[in-house]
Amino acid sequence: MNELKDDMENLAAQLKAELLAFGADIVGFGDITELPPKARAGLPTGVSVAVNMPAEIARGIAELPTSEYFDFYNRANEALDGIVTRGAEFLKSKGYVAIAQTRDSVGSGGTENRTALPHKTVATRAGIGWIGKCALLVTKERGSMLRLSSILTDAPLTPAQSVDSSRCGSCNACAVACPGHAVLGELWAKGKPREEFFDAAACRVAARKRAILGFGVNTTICGKCIEACPYTRKAIEKELGEPTAKYR
Repeated sequence: MNELKDDMENLAAQLKAELLAFGADIVGFGDITELPPKARAGLPTGVSVAVNMPAEIARGIAELPTSEYFDFYNRANEALDGIVTRGAEFLKSKGYVAIAQTRDSVGSGGTENRTALPHKTVATRAGIGWIGKCALLVTKERGSMLRLSSILTDAPLTPAQSVDSSRCGSCNACAVACPGHAVLGELWAKGKPREEFFDAAACRVAARKRAILGFGVNTTICGKCIEACPYTRKAIEKELGEPTAKYR
């Protein structure tokens, strides 16, 4: 029994080291067996992977999205595809089934910005954070200043304690800041439909308008809710050493 536990711990440590070496900033393991089997390809474990958004980028989108934010968004997505692909290859080399949830694998979410198993859901199962009122993952350490991807696997990785409910409390900073009035002000909880707390269609409309105004590209990217989050602002202040009042 102890040998099996040691093997599991060694595998987890090796995989985490590999993912960090590939460029990940955050790695977590979660039990996803309570999710629909089809969404998780019948696999029991989710590996959540994140790369950090630089504080300068997040601070810069206080008024409108910027070309720097757009460039980061695209670079991070490309990097994450590579990271999870290599992570899945590592697990396969150890004899396990592993599926990298790259953009080619899961798509963009279509017109509803919805995939069968969102990366942020895997992240909550891996204990990394919770879903904010703005429908983005929020972490205590960095707010929403990160981009996510994930791997599905049958590898015996000890899962973290999942996060099953919101820690936003009475805060409505993202709802007040949202230019599309997409944030409805309701708290997320595990299993709660997104429509009950977030209007994705309103978000897309506002984001497209703001992207055109901000950097002249007809795309759906905004980020105001990221910058407005108190957890994000606290992280920016810590990282840059500047009071948040300078860019509120």
